[in-house]
Amino acid sequence: MKVEIYDALMRRQASRRDVLRGTASAAALLGLSGAVGGIPGMAFAADDLRAQILQIPGVGKGSPTDADWQKVGELCLGPTKANVKQGEFAGVELTFMGLNNQNLHNFLFRGFLKPWEAYTGAKINWIDLAQADYNARLQQAIATGTVDFDILEMGAPFEGDTAGRGLLDEMPDWAAKQIESDDLVSYLKPPVGTWGGKTYRVTIDGDCHTFAYRKDYFGEGSISGMAEPPKTWQDVNAASKALIGKTDPLTGQPAYGYLDPLKGWGGFGFYFIENRATAYAKYPGDPAWLFDPESMKPLVNNPAWVQAIQDVLDLIAAKAYPADQINADPNTTAFSQFLAGTGAMLMWWGDVGSQARTSDTSVVGDVVGFGINRGSNRVYNRKTGQWEEKYNEAPNMAYLGWGIYVTKQVSSDEKKRKAAWSAAAHLGGKDLSLWTSAYPSGFQPYRQSNFNYDEWEKAGYDRTYIEDYLGSNADSYNHPNAAIEPRIPGIFQYYSVAEDELAKGFAGQYKSAQETADAIAAAWEKITDQIGRDSQLKLYRASLGL
Repeated sequence: MKVEIYDALMRRQASRRDVLRGTASAAALLGLSGAVGGIPGMAFAADDLRAQILQIPGVGKGSPTDADWQKVGELCLGPTKANVKQGEFAGVELTFMGLNNQNLHNFLFRGFLKPWEAYTGAKINWIDLAQADYNARLQQAIATGTVDFDILEMGAPFEGDTAGRGLLDEMPDWAAKQIESDDLVSYLKPPVGTWGGKTYRVTIDGDCHTFAYRKDYFGEGSISGMAEPPKTWQDVNAASKALIGKTDPLTGQPAYGYLDPLKGWGGFGFYFIENRATAYAKYPGDPAWLFDPESMKPLVNNPAWVQAIQDVLDLIAAKAYPADQINADPNTTAFSQFLAGTGAMLMWWGDVGSQARTSDTSVVGDVVGFGINRGSNRVYNRKTGQWEEKYNEAPNMAYLGWGIYVTKQVSSDEKKRKAAWSAAAHLGGKDLSLWTSAYPSGFQPYRQSNFNYDEWEKAGYDRTYIEDYLGSNADSYNHPNAAIEPRIPGIFQYYSVAEDELAKGFAGQYKSAQETADAIAAAWEKITDQIGRDSQLKLYRASLGL
């Protein structure tokens, strides 16, 4: 979809949220069109940049447009101007490969970088990839040595495949100073973004999965019959079964409980079975939950992982999901289902928290609450081979956040290299990060400065909501038993084949959860042997701090 077409569609679509609230669609559209060309109602000091950008377009004023992204990008050019002269990169062309998920990511980057292009004289050419296609495209470039991009949007799990193979350019000192990397939340500081002691990443995101739930589904007299939202995965499944046949209190449509995505997503869908598994498999004090750190033997078919798969199979058998959930990927569960009023519970990245209040397509902004990943009443101790009957929780730090990387393609041309790092640093700027955290972007808070509740409240978020949402992120980042994935070569090869086997299990092609898990483990063993068990084990242990 071209940016111009997307913008036109966004300007024309009525807000389901307004319709369900009883607000006239025409009035909603008039309000949106009035906000596109200007920033009405600003009450900030002229020099208060952060307050200024948070009013573009303003919470509750409709989804941001390309005009808004450009405006924010221009206002945040100060650090670029301190390091780059006007027109310094005239004649430079850069190729940027990144994600186009829900028309975010690259779409916003275009807007943020248009004023950068105008100021520096550089031109950017874009390679847009759907999330389901991303892993295959990147792996093909790595395997064949045909890297055809200068700047890359990528998650830290791929650093083993890229930095580990010498495909990335090292970050210059001036860029590190420009992005103020000391402001990153602790878990995203080195070794994340580094390899062999060198820094390669401009962080732009703080990925972790958090729990979103509908408050109108829980409480005294609610349709779930539960006074409080589920605390454990056992509670989640019980609530999902209890809601079968009930009516959604907001939409009047059938009520559903937890929304598992049952369709693969280019490897990224594996994070969602991880959400269930970490509570069972991530034993406190033991960093290993994917592989045995003594042998690289997969843990994915131990009783903890089998229980996670069985949870999903139980809901499939109970017909607790919406129709055709077997074809629902994570985009569907978050954007087409949960935010649009279908389902009571979801695990997802921070997009749900910001979009619930700032996207035209959300109808749940007034009734959504947040928390960390659900726990379990029991946890599996892989060292003893026994279940222990005690409460356990382990937030899933899924993907370690997106970052911007510069490839070796530019290393021999200093002008082009500086231009690439300047573009990356602009996207990873401290002030720009506040806007991307607060509005639909594909990213969630990743800096310590993103957790100033007063700034969010002045933007239009109510205090209770933002304390709930930001608190779920902060509590996940700082959790002592957080499940952090390894940055090892081939990690998405493991995830992709796991998705394939899970899809077969969910479709009934395997006889049991154990058989499904055993198929995943067997496939993982083959990948490890293909890459090299000794080298994988060494890197895996290093990633765990062992």
